[in-house]
Amino acid sequence: MMVSSPFGGGRPAGPPRLPTPPTGWPIGSYGTYQEAQRAVDFLAESEFAVTDVTIVGVDLMLVERVIGRLTLGRVLGAGAMSGAWFGLFAGLLLGFFVNQGFALQLLTGLVLGVLSGLLFAGISYRASRGRRDFSSASQLVAGRYDVLCQPRSAEQGRELLSKLALKPPPATA
Repeated sequence: MMVSSPFGGGRPAGPPRLPTPPTGWPIGSYGTYQEAQRAVDFLAESEFAVTDVTIVGVDLMLVERVIGRLTLGRVLGAGAMSGAWFGLFAGLLLGFFVNQGFALQLLTGLVLGVLSGLLFAGISYRASRGRRDFSSASQLVAGRYDVLCQPRSAEQGRELLSKLALKPPPATA
């Protein structure tokens, strides 16, 4: 299906390009994303029009899990590794375009990359003055996941999901 614009041409129908609130009627609500995904999988297996379905995370939370303590040694090590990769890439490019000493160009790039990685990592660590001496990973999670469906097929979707509710949940590994 193509959607045309007043300026000519067209673009394929699909998710909106700009952030827009979801539409549809709720046909199920689940505590985890995995359960909501299982419900949509069940609808798909039942040959339901899943293009009418949207999974919506409600009550969003940003969860930051602390991975470990940052020390100057860890920061410098990560900076050296990051610089080494960039230096190898730069040395590889130099080696291709300079007609002499491919290995020397590669080694020069590596050494300069490690040194610059150490320098920039050390400066940024010292500039933070101990305000954030830990590393973490952030995740956006929801309190619940609602499955919405367009009104034209919401009743059929509700009926199918009521059948799924009667099945025992799959064994987790």
